[in-house]
Amino acid sequence: MSFKVAIVGRPNVGKSTLFNRLVGQKLALVDDTPGVTRDRRPGEARLADLRFTIIDTAGLEEAAADTLPGRMRAQTEAAIDEADLSLFVVDAKAGLTPADNTLAEMVRRRGKPVVLVANKAEARGSDAGFYDAFTLGLGEPCPISAEHGQGMHDLRDAIVEAIGEDRAFPKEEPAEEALTDVMLTKEEAENPEEAAPYDDSKPLRVAIVGRPNAGKSTLINRYLGEDRLLTGPEAGITRDSISVEWEWRGRPIKLFDTAGMRRKARVVEKLEKLSVSDALRAIRFAECVVIVFDATIPFEKQDLQIVDLVLREGRAAVLAFNKWDMIEDRQAVLADLREKTDRLLPQARGIRAVPISGERGTGLDKLMQAIADTDKVWNRRISTARLNRWLDHQTVSHPPPAVSGRRLRMKYMTQVKTRPPGFMISCTRPDAVPESYIRYLTNGLRNDFEMPGVPIRIHFRAGENPFEHKRKKKR
Repeated sequence: MSFKVAIVGRPNVGKSTLFNRLVGQKLALVDDTPGVTRDRRPGEARLADLRFTIIDTAGLEEAAADTLPGRMRAQTEAAIDEADLSLFVVDAKAGLTPADNTLAEMVRRRGKPVVLVANKAEARGSDAGFYDAFTLGLGEPCPISAEHGQGMHDLRDAIVEAIGEDRAFPKEEPAEEALTDVMLTKEEAENPEEAAPYDDSKPLRVAIVGRPNAGKSTLINRYLGEDRLLTGPEAGITRDSISVEWEWRGRPIKLFDTAGMRRKARVVEKLEKLSVSDALRAIRFAECVVIVFDATIPFEKQDLQIVDLVLREGRAAVLAFNKWDMIEDRQAVLADLREKTDRLLPQARGIRAVPISGERGTGLDKLMQAIADTDKVWNRRISTARLNRWLDHQTVSHPPPAVSGRRLRMKYMTQVKTRPPGFMISCTRPDAVPESYIRYLTNGLRNDFEMPGVPIRIHFRAGENPFEHKRKKKR
């Protein structure tokens, strides 16, 4: 991207709505409640022929530094310092407030280019607020409607004038398109026995999920080495799913911080429902998901439901027992956690679990190694010849049960996809295969091909009968 733009202003003036308009997607949460946005969220914006990075920020408020609004303000100030240009948004419908004047003075002291944006200019009575915006001393306001997309061309011209033609339209070489599909590539589909080897340097998308106040944002901040995400003792601080770029041993990593997920019955507010929906979206787009447990109160019912949700989505999963520095008898607790992991998560037998402390930074490298190892298993492909030899051995040692007096015959097996590993078995009467035998085959695949902790899909289909058309003719 050519330059960075931060959207700033007091709460509830339409910053997140403008952010969604510029990125072309509903990424940021939008609600009538003031103060919805808390962390700064970057996005790739498109405005006519302009391409730039846009940063959504929290509403600026006057508050003490140790309070939640004060920490939100610090995040916004960091975004202003990081950006090359600020869009100072005011509400033309409601008019100016003393907070607008205070914040305009703060932005002006930064000495960076500023574009004054008068949002909600389509509303009745907005003319007075539009003309009042001249008193801020930030130049002529640009009237827009972020909700309806009005005034976007005027906004584009104002940004180009403020940032300059050279910065607005730099010459860049076209970047190579990255593969993001979770299915097999075209080459792997055409040559299933010659799948490409696992690439240890490819980018990896990792989502951090868990219950509220489990330490997800603190963990990401420790990896980044800076206070990039808003943290504190309050539960439920994070609302939006924020993605940050990072490198581990030269490998590009995209970390997704998500809102804490409570029990569904307790989620009644619209805003929390939107936050959880955003977290579920992050899980679906991630490749590996780290479920953060509070080691002091692990294996709550909600923890187990989150793990089950991740596995049903087909993602590679890793458990992180956070706040390990608060545990006294660590050996006894670790043995107890291992026993409970095997007993309470039978659908993820062998899942990797790492004790960590996001506050002190212990165990974080082991956690990243577990993520890389799990992703490698998630991408693993097994040749058809090995699978059929294995299937013969399994059916001989434990034959399929007879259903209604007729025995099931397993004829052929092959792997049809990776990420997660998916297998197809040709057999007689596929609808009659009992769940117990499917679990037997799944556990056998885990043990014999070293595929611990990842979801495995097995599908059955009936083999084609070459004499079926003759039978129909006789009838």
